[in-house]
Amino acid sequence: MKALLIFRLDRYLRSAITLLQQPGSHGGALDGVPEDFNHQHQNLRTENGIEYGDLPKFVDFDYVARVTRLNALTLASLASAPPAPLDVKVVTTNLDNDSTLKWQPSQGASGYEVIWRATSSPVWEHAQSVGNVTTTTLKLSKDNVIFAVRAVDREGHRSLPVVPVPER
Repeated sequence: MKALLIFRLDRYLRSAITLLQQPGSHGGALDGVPEDFNHQHQNLRTENGIEYGDLPKFVDFDYVARVTRLNALTLASLASAPPAPLDVKVVTTNLDNDSTLKWQPSQGASGYEVIWRATSSPVWEHAQSVGNVTTTTLKLSKDNVIFAVRAVDREGHRSLPVVPVPER
């Protein structure tokens, strides 16, 4: 099984996660591909010898079990991590090619990582451990990448990343 992140709100003609699409909401949905539209989003019926509807006999219970394990492991990993750093900022008072980031400490963190990606990338591409500090300067231009900071505990559990806001 390979989990993929899909970078859009929902699939066409669905509204399963409409409430999660509101600004400030976080969440997701799990979907199998390819979909079998005969057995999803259908009223129970038989037409031209084809049985339509979401019935237990059409469920792949092995797949559901694998998805459930993936969900449980993901939630356990997130629950084991320290809280995300607070008040994460990128200093924008100087025009220079270095980037200074600062944040408030996170309870349970033994260190922090700065992660970044190209402004054209949807996924984090690089990570740098910066130690148990709350300010760091990297030799990267804040204009060319998107940064985030995450807390790390002694066992290596990582918090969710926090994208900094400009400090002027």
